[in-house]
Amino acid sequence: MAALQRNRRAEMTDREKGPDHASSDWQGFREVDRAISENRLTAYTWKKAWADPWERLGLIIFALLAAAFAIFVIVYDGIL
Repeated sequence: MAALQRNRRAEMTDREKGPDHASSDWQGFREVDRAISENRLTAYTWKKAWADPWERLGLIIFALLAAAFAIFVIVYDGIL
């Protein structure tokens, strides 16, 4: 009986063992998997993008361009 229990423990997948007992180090994938399971993938994506300096710069430039376009449309429609 003890041998059967040992075999069962040996056959457990990484997911059954939990996130701290994975056989190989796939930390990034585990974090994405947790984010999906907790339904927080969007928050994870935004935090990850904001942490990268180049992506942060891209987000800021995009926001400025979108705001400039909105201001242009308001002024152009208001004048004509």
